[in-house]
Amino acid sequence: MTRKLPNLLFDFGGVLINIDYGLTVEAMRGHGSAIEFTQAAQAELFDQMETGQLTPEQFRVGLRQHYGLTATDAELDAAWNAMLLDVPAERLALLAELRAQGYQTALLSNTNQIHIEEINRRLKTQYGLEHGIADCLDRVFYSQQVGLRKPGEEIFHHALREMNWKAEETLFIEDSPQHIATAQRLGLHTLFLTPPLTLLDALPAALRAFPNRESTASAVS
Repeated sequence: MTRKLPNLLFDFGGVLINIDYGLTVEAMRGHGSAIEFTQAAQAELFDQMETGQLTPEQFRVGLRQHYGLTATDAELDAAWNAMLLDVPAERLALLAELRAQGYQTALLSNTNQIHIEEINRRLKTQYGLEHGIADCLDRVFYSQQVGLRKPGEEIFHHALREMNWKAEETLFIEDSPQHIATAQRLGLHTLFLTPPLTLLDALPAALRAFPNRESTASAVS
């Protein structure tokens, strides 16, 4: 008798794509001032950008007004994108393997139009993914498009409703503790990727340990 496979809900930054928030802070400082943006907390300007309340043009105006930055649009975009590093090929291969084994997969990411366009451009150039990371999962939920962001509960409810998933049958993979806390409060199982753990290091064991197994059906190894 085969087991029901858990649903897999992935964060993007720090899980599928490597990121370094400090690179963006340093790049912005080079244009005149430090910005209030970290993995743990950020200023309202960035919340507004990540929930689609600001266009990229309005966001750039806000950066200049709030932080006194003197930079062109292209320079601001480059500084904002500095945090985005690489998406390792082995993580994309893992997603493909999971889907081939029958796992349902989705992405739940706090992100914004500038980052989405840049990441997807890179993925198309490097890996030939016509629609970026969306080609590697069943669904993607971007805060910028949904109008909600983690760690709020409603964006989790939205993703679960759209996927027709139950919280107790879902594993959420994330690297931010405040988002993990919300998921646990809502009854999702969680995999907290604390450095130096990576997805390939930790996910196979998490799948083997997932509750309510009915057999020893193989997980990713």
